[in-house]
Amino acid sequence: MAFFLLKYKYNSMDLESQILAIVNNRAEALFGVKAAGLFSLAETPKRELGDLALGCFLLAQTLKISPVEVATKLSAELAKDEFFISANNFGPYINLTINNDSLFASALKVRTKLAIDKAKIVLEYLSPNTNKPLHLGHVRNGSLGMAISNSLEAVGAKLKRVSLINDRGIHICKSLIAWEKFGNGETPETAKIKGDHLVGKYYVEFAKRSETDPQLIVEAGEALKKWEAGDSATLATWKKLNDWVYKGWAETYKTFGFGFSKFDYESKTYKLGKDIVEDGLKRGVFAKSPEGAITWTLPEKFGKEENGDLKKVTLLRADGTSVYITQDLGTATRRYESEGQPDKMLYVVGSEQVYHFQCLKEILKALGSPAGEKIKHLSYGMVTLPDGKMKSREGTVVDADDLAAEMTSLAKTIINEKHSEKNLSRGEIEHRAKVIGLGAIKFYILRFGAGSDIRFNPEESIAFEGVTGPYIQYTYARIQSIIKKAGFCKRFLVKDLAEPKVLGMNLEERDLALKLLAYPEKLKAAAENFDPALLANYLYELAKIFNHFYHCQSILSAGSHKLLRGRLALALKTAEVLKTGLGILGIQTLREM
Repeated sequence: MAFFLLKYKYNSMDLESQILAIVNNRAEALFGVKAAGLFSLAETPKRELGDLALGCFLLAQTLKISPVEVATKLSAELAKDEFFISANNFGPYINLTINNDSLFASALKVRTKLAIDKAKIVLEYLSPNTNKPLHLGHVRNGSLGMAISNSLEAVGAKLKRVSLINDRGIHICKSLIAWEKFGNGETPETAKIKGDHLVGKYYVEFAKRSETDPQLIVEAGEALKKWEAGDSATLATWKKLNDWVYKGWAETYKTFGFGFSKFDYESKTYKLGKDIVEDGLKRGVFAKSPEGAITWTLPEKFGKEENGDLKKVTLLRADGTSVYITQDLGTATRRYESEGQPDKMLYVVGSEQVYHFQCLKEILKALGSPAGEKIKHLSYGMVTLPDGKMKSREGTVVDADDLAAEMTSLAKTIINEKHSEKNLSRGEIEHRAKVIGLGAIKFYILRFGAGSDIRFNPEESIAFEGVTGPYIQYTYARIQSIIKKAGFCKRFLVKDLAEPKVLGMNLEERDLALKLLAYPEKLKAAAENFDPALLANYLYELAKIFNHFYHCQSILSAGSHKLLRGRLALALKTAEVLKTGLGILGIQTLREM
């Protein structure tokens, strides 16, 4: 894995650029060929071999000689340069150890925001149905959506975060019918529960009663037809229940820190989708089945049915009502036009919808819409809890509000145990518990690749040791405590503390500096790959390396004022990177834990 792959410029040349400039000049003088673009830097296989490894393969191909021969000759030249403490060939690689001044000066000016991507991106995430509250799956979706969009913004992209509200359809009508028949006028106020939970209660009620009363299914279908026909009574009930849900969701969004630039509503795009389908039928892109449904035949690459026929997608039912892909056609088309033809249209949607998005892209292309080329589905796996943990009040799904409350409660227990001798106010305990509890959820979810299924373990996630959010938060708080004890203000530290000439005499300092230098690469990789796990695991590694440095090398009793200043500067930079990186993941920090 490349250690530095940054294609942007600092106000002064960054460390990678300095190293490659020296390498290129030495290689050109030695071999008489242009060397720009022929070298890359990587981590050494063993830390004791050096700071970075330089591969010589591309130059060897150009010269048509062995990469070992190139490494042997070039290492001797690089060893003469005062920029390096040593340059030793290791097969086809040259292991470089950077001089202290260059290493630490570069580490202390590492940037936490990059301007390398000017793409205009619309990212859709957290697109729930208005028939129930948000659940654990939505928490993963929302955490991924915010972290991906934050990382893209951190590298310079122009982001618009959108939520598509699934506010119409047969599932919505099921809650509506159940409330009308069995609700007796119940409201969130009379039931004393959030509106989304109340509507979810009637969705569950419908499912239970329809098992013995199939007529309810028929009534829900009739309600959908009335809704699409504009029946005033049906629309009034629909609006009332949806408003309850939106109010409940707003509280959950605030709890988890999920934010949006705008909301799209299926109720406002499904008609456009129907018009697109009807137009496609007239143009011969789509066809009508014998039963009256409008369908599209998929290309052969999608496989065939058991009878050998090509697969088909239904775009409008025989009764004229729309399906999911109908409204998605309308949404994608309108979004591409209304958002000024974005460079990318990203969808954070579960992996069970992979086929759906493949079809959506192909249909748009068949219609000649440029939106089809811009769509990218960012799928993610399932997330579950160990059996018996935090069951939802609605059916068997774990809802987001229950999860947040339980994690906050676990965090309170830990805080009270750690600070039994202190008089922390209830408000302070509550604040810390929310920051720790929600940080634990998000980090645990985000440290795994999006494609993997997760079994979320609450007790494991909230531990102050191990690969957890609280471990990183605690490291940040530890640094704040060190700075406070040192008696220096942050402004003074940033301006005057750097003393690189007194640093670098031990491996722990160098390891910390090198890990800090890797931050821009990890941020860039997380953004380019839409993978917050790369950043999450880097932050854990940085926190772990800092704690090792802290335990091995005294900061406050450094032995000299200059050494104290230099180590404090390293600590402060570490805190800055941890805070910024956690912020991108949607996780807050605390000055005291």
